[in-house]
Amino acid sequence: MKASKTNFVVLFLVMTVLVTLWGCSTKKKENPDPGIAMIINEEEIESTHQAEPARQQMQHSPRTMDDATIPEIINIVEDEADVSNYEILSSEDYASQAQANKSIPPVAARNTNEEYNPIRENAFKLVSKAPLSTFSIDVDAASYSNMRRFINQGQFPPANALRTEELINYFTYDYEVPEGKEPVKISAEVGMCPWNEKHRLVRIGLKAKEIADDKLPASNLVFLIDVSGSMEGPTRLELVKSSLKLLVNNLRGKDRVAIVVYAGSAGEVLPSTSGRNKQKIREALDNLSAGGSTAGGAGIQLAYKIAKNNFIKGGNNRIILCTDGDFNVGISSKEGLEKLIENERKSGVFLTILGYGMGNYKDNRMQVLAEKGNGNHAYIDNLQEANKILVNEFGGTIYTVAKDVKLQVEFNPAYAQAYRLIGYESRMLRDEDFNDDTKDAGEMGAGHTVTALYEVVPLGVKFEQGGSVDPLKYQTPENRNASGSKELLTVKMRYKLPNEDVSSKLEYPLIDDKSDHVSDDFRFASAVAMFGQVLRNSEYKGAGTYDKVIAIAKKSFGEDEQGYRREFARLVETVKGMN
Repeated sequence: MKASKTNFVVLFLVMTVLVTLWGCSTKKKENPDPGIAMIINEEEIESTHQAEPARQQMQHSPRTMDDATIPEIINIVEDEADVSNYEILSSEDYASQAQANKSIPPVAARNTNEEYNPIRENAFKLVSKAPLSTFSIDVDAASYSNMRRFINQGQFPPANALRTEELINYFTYDYEVPEGKEPVKISAEVGMCPWNEKHRLVRIGLKAKEIADDKLPASNLVFLIDVSGSMEGPTRLELVKSSLKLLVNNLRGKDRVAIVVYAGSAGEVLPSTSGRNKQKIREALDNLSAGGSTAGGAGIQLAYKIAKNNFIKGGNNRIILCTDGDFNVGISSKEGLEKLIENERKSGVFLTILGYGMGNYKDNRMQVLAEKGNGNHAYIDNLQEANKILVNEFGGTIYTVAKDVKLQVEFNPAYAQAYRLIGYESRMLRDEDFNDDTKDAGEMGAGHTVTALYEVVPLGVKFEQGGSVDPLKYQTPENRNASGSKELLTVKMRYKLPNEDVSSKLEYPLIDDKSDHVSDDFRFASAVAMFGQVLRNSEYKGAGTYDKVIAIAKKSFGEDEQGYRREFARLVETVKGMN
């Protein structure tokens, strides 16, 4: 009897422990950590193309852009086991919860294997020491749509994903059209710097000649498509197919398309085919599926070989590479890709890179290919962006009218004390590279616009630069106004025609009348530049704020036929709300 009583007590204790443990587990699932915000309704994600499958939305502890620990190259390992602790929310539930709980901060590049080259912002330079500023132009706009993707997911983009010049150049501006034989025209204006009213802001604009789509030369295109396992999903390979079909719909009979794919190895799935056979090209795209490793280098080599075999003299010979950049077989390092692409660009075949996907996006490799391969780079976050790049801006994306375009700005020490170029950190050149026709630079497509902004410290304005050096013993400062010119600066540009190897030079002088009578384009570009600096918490943001960005942008929409400027204002308002 005593033994039975003892057994009953033991059984009771065991049952009590089990019930307690079960209750704790249930409570843990019913009450997720309030510091975690998630949207993991997989059906909704796949239908909207706005986010990756649910597993990539499971996030760890959030952090803000103010964290000093955000690495220069994001490479955070996913831990899927942690997601079992949290409740699954629909997007509607998440929206209402986020509204109710303002304390939930957005996060920066959470749980990703994305990679970005580090950016060290251009600093101010003294005109007395460095009167020349030389750089390659950049028509890429990938950074803007990539930034938009982060913001639309409720996240701050990592600072190294923000190339300010690409944010500015996402938008087109109403610059003067070239006349005569010149393919590009320079314009410039100067006004007050909105984030530092004692400084001046200089806008330099380039406009490439426009060519009607039906007047463009015949195109020899090779679609080079990454079909490795990392490209599986609605915002990757499926979006690639939909994007390229937009382009196929606009092909002419004289245009030709071949399709090369790569995963563990590379192969041609469609030989060069006339644009008349649109259905055949669409069917080849529809038959693609993802799986395997990523031999990107082999795919690039095969694509160039096919493009050269079908080369159209005087035509538009171009490879369109669609990938997430996650090369992991064969030539895959940045250095290896750079060497490969530098050899191939001599063939006269140009390169367009369309980036896709999220979570393992390798932006750093895309930049190498675009900068070294006579190419341009866009990030496709949705079908609307694909339509912008491949349909609305078809000529600019596909057909080059000027290559190796370089700018050199000379500042007059009689009026300018110091200056800094906003953005273009990866495009800087040595001063002597400007006259060196062997040095590679950026390309401009038909109708493209390029904008560069300089923040200038006028002579006489108090300017403190970190650090100092003693006066030179064997040299004395030169006469600041030796020329007697009233010009603030002179813009010089070099370019080559697509089939030529010798450059031509253009010049444009600019006088500052000290007024602030500037165009809507000037004001809008300044708003975008301010936003980029505030978003990355730049040491040069001055008095810039999101409110100032919004106010300036809304006053400078101009015609905005496609609504891109209004979308920008909404994005800034979203970021302001996230703070």
